[in-house]
Amino acid sequence: MKNLSDELKNTLKKPKYNKTYKEIVNSVLNDVTIKQFIKDHSNELNDSSVNHSMSKLFEFVKENNKLKNNEATTIPGFEPILVVNNGMIDISYVPTNEQKEKIKLKKIKKRITTVSIPKSIRDAGINDFDYKENNSRILAMRRISLFIRDYDESPKKWHQGTFLTGRFGVGKTFLMGSMANELAKKGHLVSFIHFPTFVEEMKKMISNDGFFKSVDSIKKSPILIIDDIGSESMSSWVRDNILGIIMDFRMQNTLPTFFTSNLTMDEFEEFLSENNKGDEEPLQAKRIMQRVRFLSKEVEIGGRNRRPQ
Repeated sequence: MKNLSDELKNTLKKPKYNKTYKEIVNSVLNDVTIKQFIKDHSNELNDSSVNHSMSKLFEFVKENNKLKNNEATTIPGFEPILVVNNGMIDISYVPTNEQKEKIKLKKIKKRITTVSIPKSIRDAGINDFDYKENNSRILAMRRISLFIRDYDESPKKWHQGTFLTGRFGVGKTFLMGSMANELAKKGHLVSFIHFPTFVEEMKKMISNDGFFKSVDSIKKSPILIIDDIGSESMSSWVRDNILGIIMDFRMQNTLPTFFTSNLTMDEFEEFLSENNKGDEEPLQAKRIMQRVRFLSKEVEIGGRNRRPQ
């Protein structure tokens, strides 16, 4: 079988080709990737088709060299590959491995709806959680890991969530963030809200449809994480018309629900029983807590304060 690259080089020895053009073509044809491509597709190409494809080959070499030298390419995030199209050599641009990872990560992030969650938490990985410090962290990690496994195997079954309680800075939110990311990687939708901020946003929306749409979206989320609950200013209206509505719907539809709080469940019930005006409303608080206790199991997590001092 004829070597098309050699044939083309012989053609270029003819006087009608100037020196500069010959040098460019020779450098292109000596490119390792191009030589191999021509060899692999010798049954589809001839010296004329290769010659007429020279501009595409030159473009390939130019863009490929930019990638090798970590220079900006014409189409950032994409790399050229050679293809045969109707007997001619053409270029197709495909995502680089780095771009594929970015696209994959973007798809994962789209599965998580967040409200005022720090970037460090949104990027948390399950393997980054320091669980070896004490037994409470080991038990918390085990419970979360089992939930991820069990939910992924049977998302339509009822899976109880967790009420993660502990002191400031021990990593409650981080563990929830890592769980959210692991679930998103597996294709599951998660809502992760910082409850005090969510409440303030809802107060601003009370006079328009945004309030009902936001509460409706959160209450119906397949998996819901309510972060830092119990640190907000709790009015009767917030308790009954935001938290109560969300808890009612999720209990009735057995939707997995998680909480992080500096309060224990008993302390949270006491917190709910007194509104911001100082009025005692224990029955309303008990009603909410029946739903919270149904939806989640209390798990205490200890350890050192990991927040910057």
